[in-house]
Amino acid sequence: MSPAELRGLVAALVGEVRVLQERAETLEMENRALRADNRALKDEIAHLKNLPPRPPIKPSRPSGMDKATGTKTGKRRRRGAKRDSARVSREVTLAANAPAGSRFKGYETILVRDLVVAAEVVRYRRERWVTPTGKTIVASLPAGIVGGWGANLRRFVLACHIQGQVTTERLTALLTGIGVDISKRQVVRLITDHLDAFVAEEQGVLRAGLATARWITVDDTAARHANQDGYTTQIGDDRFTAFRTAASKSRAAFLAALRAGHSDYVINNEALAYMRGRNLAGPVIDRLAASPHKVFADSAAWQAHLTALGLDRLAVAPNPVRIATEGGMWGAIRHHGLLAGAVIVSDDAGQFRVADHALCWVHAERLVHKLVPATPHQRQAVELVRQLIWWFYRDLKSYRASPCARRAAALSARFERIFRRRTGYVTLDRLLSRLHRRKRELLRVLQRPEIPLHTNGSENDIRAVVTKRKISGGTVSDAGRQARDILLGLMKTCMKLGVSFFAYLGDRLGVPGADKIVPLPNLVCQAAQA
Repeated sequence: MSPAELRGLVAALVGEVRVLQERAETLEMENRALRADNRALKDEIAHLKNLPPRPPIKPSRPSGMDKATGTKTGKRRRRGAKRDSARVSREVTLAANAPAGSRFKGYETILVRDLVVAAEVVRYRRERWVTPTGKTIVASLPAGIVGGWGANLRRFVLACHIQGQVTTERLTALLTGIGVDISKRQVVRLITDHLDAFVAEEQGVLRAGLATARWITVDDTAARHANQDGYTTQIGDDRFTAFRTAASKSRAAFLAALRAGHSDYVINNEALAYMRGRNLAGPVIDRLAASPHKVFADSAAWQAHLTALGLDRLAVAPNPVRIATEGGMWGAIRHHGLLAGAVIVSDDAGQFRVADHALCWVHAERLVHKLVPATPHQRQAVELVRQLIWWFYRDLKSYRASPCARRAAALSARFERIFRRRTGYVTLDRLLSRLHRRKRELLRVLQRPEIPLHTNGSENDIRAVVTKRKISGGTVSDAGRQARDILLGLMKTCMKLGVSFFAYLGDRLGVPGADKIVPLPNLVCQAAQA
């Protein structure tokens, strides 16, 4: 055969193989459906014959929602009182009323766990001295006392409100019932005031997390503040979590959160590359690059620089002030060593498409699941595509466990077959084409197998914000908003690091005898090296 005939034969055989592969996938889908129908008929026959039901088995099809990122697996801890044998706080010997002539046979031991909650009012008599120079010296109060309220009381209030999601009204009623004479306003003050140490540590956690992260997942949810609609953004991985609430869910708000407390703007190579990627006009980029001023301390200095360059007078698209501001923020993020080589995994919200970006497969499949087919053919097409996606997703998880170049090439070719197929259902075909255009972000795991395939960790973290919103509504003051974001983030970080939030509060508030907790930023960095 001539070379042309051989090429034609190979092309024909490749086409037949593809047809056979698609037919095999269709037959496997139909086979599964027939097995399910057969199982249902057997169950119905067993029910009619009054036979015992079939024992439940775990479904082989993936549910679509894996365990959240950061879930700890391993040896299960023992339950019961045996774990507390080394933590006995006091011992009580009970005498039995034995008749005369009985023989003593030792003791029968039982460990009883109890909780002591009682109101306590302590009178501190502080010595006062007058020095020979006339200066008055007063003895210092113990650590943790703020405004006449002790550290134990404040720890109880913070733990109940943040971790227990107890409202301030119910907290007031609970404390009053225990015997603490306190008002709702004072409860709010205990939650929102004197948080400087927590704010500094939470900011350190975010900076340490972003500086050492190989990937982060992000998500946002609605949050009311000062009777206005706003949004809370979650940022984190399997070691830390941070929340930031802003008036909008714009790209600038997301980049401001990623700056982790820094307020500067920096024009560097990363900033200029960001502006080019956002299609900012070349002459505008040249102005910014040619200017001798590269670092600006705050927003006022940055806006003055843009005005001096005349960018605020340009009526072009895209808006040069907005794109340049976003670029200055991204330059500051990279200038401070944050997100170096990290992948941002999101649900495809536009504001999260920054730097090296990957998409959540669960949200991608959800688009197919939400379709409303009108005919049996359309329903069969949707079910077939969903099954193919979940089989592909299962193999991607297997690839993460043992990656290799050959499997990556095979998965990439299989992605092409799934998302280039034409089913005859126009809406589904358009959706598949749309997902195919995002191939690079959906298959980012092939180059970076350490990243998760979903944003379930963010979904789990941000559920605490949603629960608080449903129970307590929105926040009114800036201090209340800050307290909610900071303390919820610290609580989630403690959970991921295996630290008791109650013990953490005890150490930071100065509760006498509380266990010492290592600074959380240090633990986040140590977890990155593990």
